[in-house]
Amino acid sequence: MLGENGGIGLPQMSEREMLQRLLSEDIERGQDEPAIAASIGEQMLHMDLMPLPRSMRARIRDACSRLPSRNVTLVGGGIGHLAAWMFDLWCGRPDGLGLVTSHKPDTFRIVEPGTRFGVIIDRLIRRYDASSWAQVIALPWPEVSAETASWKAANATLAEAPQQTILPMPSDLVVIDLPEEERAAAAASAFEIIAPGGVVLVQEPEVPTGDVGTPQEGDEPTPAQSKVSSFNSWIELIKDVNNNHALGFSELTGGILVALLRTDSD
Repeated sequence: MLGENGGIGLPQMSEREMLQRLLSEDIERGQDEPAIAASIGEQMLHMDLMPLPRSMRARIRDACSRLPSRNVTLVGGGIGHLAAWMFDLWCGRPDGLGLVTSHKPDTFRIVEPGTRFGVIIDRLIRRYDASSWAQVIALPWPEVSAETASWKAANATLAEAPQQTILPMPSDLVVIDLPEEERAAAAASAFEIIAPGGVVLVQEPEVPTGDVGTPQEGDEPTPAQSKVSSFNSWIELIKDVNNNHALGFSELTGGILVALLRTDSD
């Protein structure tokens, strides 16, 4: 969560300056992939799974290192590729030889509805000896976010609300690693549950091109039409956050990383 005096360790900063710093490259860390993450990346290629571009993974890692978050959620765990980058940041190498260069959060929840992938991520968690603070949630994100939003609304007026929701609260940081057509809805629901001063990190969907036509009443939309609908939802989210909160963009070789910052108070 960003600090009360400007966040990210620097006082007297505007929201725009904070987000620019948050999304900037950490030159000292570079973009070299951690060994465990590299091994997982090779497995993904054998399984025909598409990883986030390396530039995106490295920049998300850099942003996480600058956010002193208590409760972090990764939406879309897959087989643990991006999670391995984050564990490497917070834990160093499992053999104890790596240097820990960032304080780990109190909790880290990895949302991955596939039970088969969940088992793989659970092994990753144990490999980093992180079972006391990191867990897999084997449920779809819409279900997790809806239940969390309901809990948050029901306990909004309580000074000391009991922790009975799936995600530990307050939610400081949500990182989204989902297929393109799912990102807009996931980002919007994540922003609903993020705490004031909290951040949602997500790769911007690509702009649709070409005429995809209009779905006929009663017909299922085509993949191209669904992509256009999802992108329109993304634009609405960006407009809302820009008008009422704050956002930042970082253009990378593999896409654009977006940070959505909630600036209101509960």
